[in-house]
Amino acid sequence: MDDIYYMKQALLEARYAAEEGEVPVGAVIVCNNQIIARAHNQTECLNDPTAHAEMLAVTSAVNSLGAKYLTGCTIYVTVEPCVMCAGALSWAQISAIVYGASDDKRGFVRYAPNSLHPKTEVRSGVLEDVCSEEMKQFFKSKRG
Repeated sequence: MDDIYYMKQALLEARYAAEEGEVPVGAVIVCNNQIIARAHNQTECLNDPTAHAEMLAVTSAVNSLGAKYLTGCTIYVTVEPCVMCAGALSWAQISAIVYGASDDKRGFVRYAPNSLHPKTEVRSGVLEDVCSEEMKQFFKSKRG
């Protein structure tokens, strides 16, 4: 299994979000080559602005592991995490963040590039075109 396989799993989650009328962001967290958490945006259905895919995935992963830290784990997320999610991933001490599409409007790279744990590795652009297209199609359908 590699970054592309796991990003495809995150894309499945993003598509579930879109089907529910949510912004199509999906995430999976992998530990020891196994997916231990899956989530997608649920801000609308939960009426909760913090219910981003990454936040929900972190909660699921720590519950799965029975620990508050995600060292040795990697999150795969279809869109660059926002500052809130980057902060949560930092507090969780996640070992790696792999994302598809950049988010120039709300992504952490622009607004808080030093917000991650110092040991967290970041890889971007994995299936970027596919991840970006999911977002474009979603917003296009909303506009008309």
